[in-house]
Amino acid sequence: MQPGMFGEFMGTMVLILLGNGVVANVLLKKSKGEGGGWMVITTGWGLAVMAGVFTALACGGEGHLNPAVTLAAAITTGDFSKVAGYIVAQLAGAFVGACLVWLHYLPHWKATPEADLKLACFGTSPAIRNLPANLISEIIGTFVLVFVADAITSKVVAASGLAPGIGPWLIGSLVWAIGLGLGGTTGYAINPARDLGPRIAHAILPIAGKGGSDWGYAGVAIVGPLVGGALAGLCAHLAHI
Repeated sequence: MQPGMFGEFMGTMVLILLGNGVVANVLLKKSKGEGGGWMVITTGWGLAVMAGVFTALACGGEGHLNPAVTLAAAITTGDFSKVAGYIVAQLAGAFVGACLVWLHYLPHWKATPEADLKLACFGTSPAIRNLPANLISEIIGTFVLVFVADAITSKVVAASGLAPGIGPWLIGSLVWAIGLGLGGTTGYAINPARDLGPRIAHAILPIAGKGGSDWGYAGVAIVGPLVGGALAGLCAHLAHI
């Protein structure tokens, strides 16, 4: 196994378990968190990113948790040697995390009649389905994620580096801000593994009363973040941050 892959797997698994877990907590029937709303979901996702980054770092990864971030880092540094291995690990971690969400909320799938709410606990979907506009939203959201994360960790901002342990909290806060400011259009996948791994799990798992997995939309949540991440990586490289 390539160094760092286990950390990326574990970190992404925790990210999805807690991130998709908060969606399930808010949307599924008879959950104690039912009806908690967008503020709960965005806060949960921000904290899920924080927890996932800490986990990845502790397990030997770099805390990317996201193929778009991995691609951006490769463009910024010129080192593409880790891209394939990290993406495989992130996708696998996302799939396992989604399976754990299904297992954790096992009685609630049958209690929830709406197939679209069940799918929302796995993959993203747009508030208004307009694929070009949805793609632009994902590109913008991911650009902000990658470029601002690079700014936060830049030597220009902190010449001697961030204080130990503060980075994951700041990145989690950034994801929280993206969810609050930009997430209402598409549910802010901003991460191909975050959408694709759980969507595959949705298609495979014996979820009571599930509908289709909406593969017609899946490409937006894959291509948009990769484009946004690549653009942000290029801009960060050109700006020397």
